[in-house]
Amino acid sequence: MWRHIASNAFSLLMVGLFLVGGVILWGKSEYSAEGPLEQAICLQVKSGSNMRRVSQDLADQDAVRSAAIFRIGADYADKTNQLKAGSFLIEPATSMEQIVETVTKGGASTCGTEVVYRIGVNRVSIQVRELDPANGRFVERVQFNPAEDDVPELYAQMKAQSDTRFRVAMAEGVTSWQVTDALKRIDVLEGAVPEVPPEGALAPDSYEVRQGDDRATLLAQMQAKQEALVAAAWEARDPDLPIESPEELLILASIVEKETGVAAERGQVASVFVNRLNQGMRLQTDPTVIYGITKGEGVLGRGLRRSELRRETPWNTYVIPALPPTPIANPGRASLEAAAKPEETPYIFFVADGTGGHAFAETLDEHNANVARWREIEAERAAAINGTASGD
Repeated sequence: MWRHIASNAFSLLMVGLFLVGGVILWGKSEYSAEGPLEQAICLQVKSGSNMRRVSQDLADQDAVRSAAIFRIGADYADKTNQLKAGSFLIEPATSMEQIVETVTKGGASTCGTEVVYRIGVNRVSIQVRELDPANGRFVERVQFNPAEDDVPELYAQMKAQSDTRFRVAMAEGVTSWQVTDALKRIDVLEGAVPEVPPEGALAPDSYEVRQGDDRATLLAQMQAKQEALVAAAWEARDPDLPIESPEELLILASIVEKETGVAAERGQVASVFVNRLNQGMRLQTDPTVIYGITKGEGVLGRGLRRSELRRETPWNTYVIPALPPTPIANPGRASLEAAAKPEETPYIFFVADGTGGHAFAETLDEHNANVARWREIEAERAAAINGTASGD
């Protein structure tokens, strides 16, 4: 009898263990399986939150099938206490295991509100935008010029949120003075800027920053990136390029950067200057004359005068016979690559063509014809503006 009871008890125990094992295996399968989310969401994890709140939020948004399994899985992976505050983009069908990894790995927000400080050639602006999880695109909430506009209340509100991201976007062709002047005005950064970095030494790019980051540290990061880009371009340069050092490559690239904003033209523009250098011709480029006037401290804001084209400065390439002594702006990667490996063309002239690009020429007669067409376009535009003004 006792043997029969013991046998039944053992059988029940085995069945129980089998069931428990099955539940564990099922739970592990659910934890790593594709999730039920059909449309991407931006999951906000507030400071001081915990896995219970996060799991319930995910369940409420139909991102997980079981809040309990989510919590048990996070605890089993020993990540319950690694939760980070922030806003995290959760893609459709993301598993609970992947979500736990996302909200615990580093704390860097991947969606939500972003403040972008844009340092452009003609203006500095601040943009507040939010990522729309449904299409992965940013929606602008507000944009303003801090030097001219009142600071919107929304900016102050978003800046104070713990999960807001901050980014400094430096455009190609800005000068080192413009960058440092703008950084001094960005109120989420701290620390002094001891001196303006050498012209051309900063890499145009988008840099993620945090509140309290040091301005000098950010400038050092920009310089280190530009050094790497210049070194790579110099290493890959054409062997017969008529320049003798990475510094000269940087100077040439800065002129290319200022002469055209059309990506497809950079190689041709670079070829014109290389052809001129090879033939011992002056470069005769207006942006170098402008730099001789402004020293990179702001925008000239008007056309060049004939007297300025004749005035001798170290940067006036209508007067000096070669490259100027320094870059005239901070060129981006594409201009560095164009300067290092320009297209092979016979061109030694170019002028604006009215479309935002340029008309290139091999001979002076061709160039003069292109210039005449450009003068006609300028006159037509001036007449149209005057006609509109008088009509008002």
